Amino acid sequence: MSEYTEMPDDMEVQEVIIERVLQNTGSLLEICLVKHGRQYEAAIFVEKKYKPGPPLPRPLESPSGNYSHWMGVRPKVGLSQEEADKIFYEVNGLNALHRIQMKDEWGHLLDTV
Repeated sequence: MSEYTEMPDDMEVQEVIIERVLQNTGSLLEICLVKHGRQYEAAIFVEKKYKPGPPLPRPLESPSGNYSHWMGVRPKVGLSQEEADKIFYEVNGLNALHRIQMKDEWGHLLDTV
């Protein structure tokens, strides 16, 4: 059984891509490479609990300081360009290796309402 909790039934953690402590709460943040259904994605875990959000980093509308991208919903986590690049490299690399065409439909329902 996985040490990670509250994730969808068809999600399996492959490895940790980024690990750090959140400044405002002191909680452990892990961005993991996961297999979700048939494709590989990035997923956020705070204290080993899954937090929903987009499967890849999203660019910030107004980048500030070191942060250029974000992931997650609650909490929304800021990422540097280097962190975002590392996530893209890992996720896109495994999808390409396994000849998987990734579908990113996160937030699509919100756009149609």
